[in-house]
Amino acid sequence: MKSAISLHNLSFSWPDGTPALSGLNGSFTPGRTGLVGRNGSGKSTLLKVIAGLLEPSGGRVERSGEVGYLPQNLTLRGDTTVAELLGIGHILDALRAIESGDVGEDHFDAIGDNWDIESRADEELQQIGFSAADLHRRVAEVSGGEAMLIAVTGLHLRRTPITLLDEPTNNLDRPTRRQLTRMVDNWPGTLVVVSHDLELLEHMDATTELHAGELETFGGPYSEWKAYREQEQAAAVQAAQSAQQALKVEKKQRVEAETKLARRERTAKKTQKDGGIPRILAGNRASNAQVAAGNLRGTLDSKIAAAQAAVDAADAKVRDEQHISLELPDPQVPRGKRIAELQSDGRTFVIQGPERVALVGPNGSGKSTLLARLLSGSPTPETGTAVGSPPSGPGGVLLTGRVGYLPQRLDGLDDAASAMENVQAVAPSTPSGTIRNRLARLLLRGPAADRPVGTLSGGERFRVSLAKLLLADPPAQLLVLDEPTNNLDISSVGQLAEALDAYRGAVLIVSHDFAFLERLGIDTVLELGKDGRLRQLRGLEETA
Repeated sequence: MKSAISLHNLSFSWPDGTPALSGLNGSFTPGRTGLVGRNGSGKSTLLKVIAGLLEPSGGRVERSGEVGYLPQNLTLRGDTTVAELLGIGHILDALRAIESGDVGEDHFDAIGDNWDIESRADEELQQIGFSAADLHRRVAEVSGGEAMLIAVTGLHLRRTPITLLDEPTNNLDRPTRRQLTRMVDNWPGTLVVVSHDLELLEHMDATTELHAGELETFGGPYSEWKAYREQEQAAAVQAAQSAQQALKVEKKQRVEAETKLARRERTAKKTQKDGGIPRILAGNRASNAQVAAGNLRGTLDSKIAAAQAAVDAADAKVRDEQHISLELPDPQVPRGKRIAELQSDGRTFVIQGPERVALVGPNGSGKSTLLARLLSGSPTPETGTAVGSPPSGPGGVLLTGRVGYLPQRLDGLDDAASAMENVQAVAPSTPSGTIRNRLARLLLRGPAADRPVGTLSGGERFRVSLAKLLLADPPAQLLVLDEPTNNLDISSVGQLAEALDAYRGAVLIVSHDFAFLERLGIDTVLELGKDGRLRQLRGLEETA
């Protein structure tokens, strides 16, 4: 099958010279391909290079047609309109200009054959709960999940020959994820999806992994690829162990041979000293023995070198998987201590230490807004009690000033500053060595810790935000996390779940990743409905 995207010795380096991709070769064929790999492996960078947003520092990309692209950090652009998210803003502007009497040729070029774009957009938007009347609304007025779905809908509307989606299920609730999956199942042309969503990856025709600077493609969905990789790794580990054992045997034989040669040499010298044989004969024997010993040593050294090469080759096939290392601080929260209150319709829902509370609900119900209202109060230094009442809708009261917040949009970072500088801003008294060590445990090492945050991947941005929480002094008694698994690779999600499970403070978490929530041992499930009312559920199984 002819490739839709071909990469030829592709390389890309950041302005400071740090390589992100080096000598990459590979291809993507028509159909649906899931692109996987650990955070920082270069998946998002590769998509940007394919989309033409980044210029390669070496090599080239061949594309069979126009490329549509969904960025990972879509929801950071709060001033974007719905029309711009759909990718038709310039067409609508051209239509409006012509309607007002401006018949410039550039307007007709912008419209092309899309004179009915507004009606087609309305038809697509109706399927996701919007309409043409929403085209001029801004992203800040819709939820993160709604913004993501609108953007994907726009790409589906435009039907470019090649489409690249970077973490498209971020912030989507379960019904919306199913809606997006149906869209993906019928996607025209070539679709490449970067995602940590295991359900979405099961709808791919092929799985391509970016690992150690190389692309490897498997013809099947993620689960089949994972089973294949695990089997391959088990065989690689066994081969490495066998090769190591063979090397030990060769080294042992080398030692035994040297022992025998030394013994023979001592015997020959003793015989010659005792005068047991003529001097000329002894000399010939010694010369022959030296030649034989040299040949034996050469043969044994060759065998050891071959065995070592086999070990090196076998070890190269065994992966050294790197995982983030998380140790959340102990805030020493007494069991039962009241930390926060969420209020709705005259009811109060109490969060106490060290409780785990999940806040769920459909996209657009106001979960992130509720968290913002909870955090918007000004705690008094003496009591930590939030003052002031929230506006209409559910609100909350903080009973402690020690709160750590991880926003959904990860917009609490200075994009122009480095990871080091972002963390130092909230931990000025913490030694830089301690900060570097903590960032390294989050796989932000060396140049990655010093690059501007604006150049980092979504997963890397998340880890910078998480480092700010980890270095808080004193540590937070309540962690408020809004969709914390967005942009994390699959192994890092597991690490985060383990860390939160061991955390001794209270956790209030908004997430649509129910598999992740189930791993946390949630104590209380609160649901915020479309009607803006908060209610307590018996468990996650009660949700839609």
